[in-house]
Amino acid sequence: MKLHELKPVPGSRRKRTRKGRGIGSGLGKTAGRGHKGQKARSGGGIRRGFEGGQMPLYRRIPKRGFTNIFKKEIVAINVQELNRFEEGTVVTPELLVETGVIKSIKDGVKILGNGELQKALTVKAHAFSKSAAEKIEAAGGKVEVV
Repeated sequence: MKLHELKPVPGSRRKRTRKGRGIGSGLGKTAGRGHKGQKARSGGGIRRGFEGGQMPLYRRIPKRGFTNIFKKEIVAINVQELNRFEEGTVVTPELLVETGVIKSIKDGVKILGNGELQKALTVKAHAFSKSAAEKIEAAGGKVEVV
């Protein structure tokens, strides 16, 4: 077989149907839409979730709570995560993203006090828990609120 001899398998490539092109086409006149009714009209059809005038499900179910649009998303990490850095490193939120400790800074980074810290580090973050600040200072490091 040569490149110029290639042909699609018979029946694998169907011609597109041309609707509304005469009675002989099989889809003439009403073009497969049937006679009258909402779905037969141009621009006709119903929106998602419409139940024929019955009260739709999304309106029958009771609503609860609300979404606070002013909510701050704080990314929390524990003190033990900081052991991966070298002694004397200045740990900033940007450095945490670079090294893959956190994915993004969002509205701020808070250091929590779970685990132990073995290295003296200068840690810059938006917030610290009391126990985290104590552990960082006990290890000989510094705490700076950004």
